[in-house]
Amino acid sequence: MAALAAPLLFPQSAATLNVDVNRPKAPVSPTLYGLMTEEINYSYDGGLYAELVRNRTFRSDWSGILNWYLLEKGAASAKLSVDNADGPSAALARSAKLEVAKADAKSPAGLLNEGYWGVAVRPNTRYTGSFFAKSSSEVPVRVALIADQSGRVLASTSVPVSGAGWKQYKFDLRSGSGIDASAENHLELTIDRPATLWLQLVSLFPPTYHDRPYGNRIDIMEKLVAMRPSFLRFPGGNYVEGNRLDSRFDWKKTIGPMVDRPTHASPWNYQSTDGMGLLEFLEWCEDLRMQPVLAVFAGYTLDGRAVKPGPDLEVYVQDALDEIEYAAGGTDTKWGALRARDGHPAPFTVRYVEVGNEDEFDRAKTYDGRYAQFYKAIKAKHPEIQVIATTLVKGITPDVIDDHYYKREQGMFEESKHYDKTDRKGPKIFVGEWATREGSPTPNFGAALGDAAFLTGLERNSDIVIMSAYAPLFVNVSPGGMQWSSDLIGYDALNSYGSPSYYAQVMFASCLGDHTVNSSVADASEKFFYSATASTNKLCLKLVNASSVEQPLTITLSGTGAGTARTSTLHANSTWATNTIQEPKRIVPVNSALDVKGGRISHVMPAYSIQVVEVDLK
Repeated sequence: MAALAAPLLFPQSAATLNVDVNRPKAPVSPTLYGLMTEEINYSYDGGLYAELVRNRTFRSDWSGILNWYLLEKGAASAKLSVDNADGPSAALARSAKLEVAKADAKSPAGLLNEGYWGVAVRPNTRYTGSFFAKSSSEVPVRVALIADQSGRVLASTSVPVSGAGWKQYKFDLRSGSGIDASAENHLELTIDRPATLWLQLVSLFPPTYHDRPYGNRIDIMEKLVAMRPSFLRFPGGNYVEGNRLDSRFDWKKTIGPMVDRPTHASPWNYQSTDGMGLLEFLEWCEDLRMQPVLAVFAGYTLDGRAVKPGPDLEVYVQDALDEIEYAAGGTDTKWGALRARDGHPAPFTVRYVEVGNEDEFDRAKTYDGRYAQFYKAIKAKHPEIQVIATTLVKGITPDVIDDHYYKREQGMFEESKHYDKTDRKGPKIFVGEWATREGSPTPNFGAALGDAAFLTGLERNSDIVIMSAYAPLFVNVSPGGMQWSSDLIGYDALNSYGSPSYYAQVMFASCLGDHTVNSSVADASEKFFYSATASTNKLCLKLVNASSVEQPLTITLSGTGAGTARTSTLHANSTWATNTIQEPKRIVPVNSALDVKGGRISHVMPAYSIQVVEVDLK
């Protein structure tokens, strides 16, 4: 039998993209590109939030205290339990109780914490830590970072603990120069004599972004900086709703000292430390110079229960007004004064508030009334705030409506045209969650092509689409860390990386004009997508060739003299190609120059490629 011949890939016909810079069409929203975040995939705890200790508040189940283990070295004898009757605060009303019957300098006893899939330790690095403790007698607590495989002590210190009353003890650890960066490490707290020691809120942080206490991981924050985000939608997502009323994001329990934060169950089956509280979200916005898009709890929870509009809902409406005041109120207001007490006297600017999340799932159909009640109360006190609805509502016209899209590559190609004929008289659009869902744990290149195609449609229609944000933003790629696949940025305890979709967004946000310009394309493949925006001195072209063959392209520029042109290209040989935690730079943008001759740019787009062309205008 003769072998079957491989199919021939015929080149595309040459396409022409005509751009008239002197014919502006519509304004481009300056807030088009931003971030959406919620606690999923260990996004905060075990992710952005730089805490190294897992289960720092000693929650337990039938197996014992989660992520903590009893240490009995040499001839030591000890017992570890949870004391449910005693803790350092009303919020943390229980503690770990270590009863050491026998121990000495050669045979210490204590606790071991495994961290979030290990504890990252780097050479020549200072780690800041603390814990709350009390003891039956004066006892030195040895705190140490230990290498899993060799047992080597990487950093250690001794903290003297004394007294029957709860106190916070602070300490520093410093690693030496003769170690390799690794996450195969753990934390130990031990004592060398018989005693009873109670512990709570054991915490350890590496250096953080902008050196904020209890701050964020530097590597992940730097990846966000590269995205040039204009806003942050927080705290979710499902995270703002909670599975039940008692597990919603209750912002008043997330402010103030960490010891006064009781923690709560996230919707994704693990406990949130609430180290990322309301103020920390706002400071995240401050660090990246983003506008806050504040999502407030609107009376609907993920178990399908909804609070009836009217008197029953009023307590949650007032809670939202208090939340806005905490963020934006002056120090002469009740909640603004509390923000100042928490270390931030200056108010934040709040221009957008979103009422709830995905309330189209409310089977009782109460959102029309709930949204109206929130809308009227917010507008009465803050007429300057734009109030976002999570779905279409009757009886009142929202300022903005939040649309969500989760589809495969072909579906996102189709959605790239979604807003081309949208009524410009209607509410503005916030595409608050979207992603091409191909690839796991982070997107493959086919997803990046779908994402880029979709973004060209948002840019073309950014007079009506004023904001957009990919979701989910983060994923811990360690075993058991993911609950939802196709996430923009992946990481483990030590390293982080950007997916192809991440780099596509970095590229798109790097060049964005303030208006769209008149343009047309001829003879292009059905899998060719583009957008054209401009400002006074530059033209930004976004080009997507989602075809498996090259796309010859001539760009004709009219209405202005063109100077130099630069292109950034993201390309892969297969739609299934991707980046990983082991190979983070397989697919990254490559920069080059383009010739501009007689108002024309001629080049060939590679198969499976995304390009941003920036042209200097004279």
